[in-house]
Amino acid sequence: MENKWVDELFRAIDSMDIEKFAGFLADNAVFRFGNADAVHGREEIKKSVSQFFSIIKALSHKITMVWEHNGNVMCHGEVTYTRKDSSKVTLPFANIFYMDKSLISKYLIYIDIGPLFNP
Repeated sequence: MENKWVDELFRAIDSMDIEKFAGFLADNAVFRFGNADAVHGREEIKKSVSQFFSIIKALSHKITMVWEHNGNVMCHGEVTYTRKDSSKVTLPFANIFYMDKSLISKYLIYIDIGPLFNP
């Protein structure tokens, strides 16, 4: 997997383009954000991510490292969330993408999202 693929994924996320984001997911993908319950299936993931996007004004990722192992991809970086009141918070994250060919079958986000809600 090339870093270009990771860059394209995060461009879709940062533009809050739910359809483009969903294009990276397998139909039966599993998605877990932080300590939230896992969401199963592309359509349910779209609903969950759309809900999250509705509570923020914007987001942007800075990827600092990308690794590939046995066809799966891991990345680390910082995400800056812009709240509805335009205040910002930057948090570290790590993601693991289990791949099924060129689509994500399992998308795991490791982050403490608490500071987003506790300005």
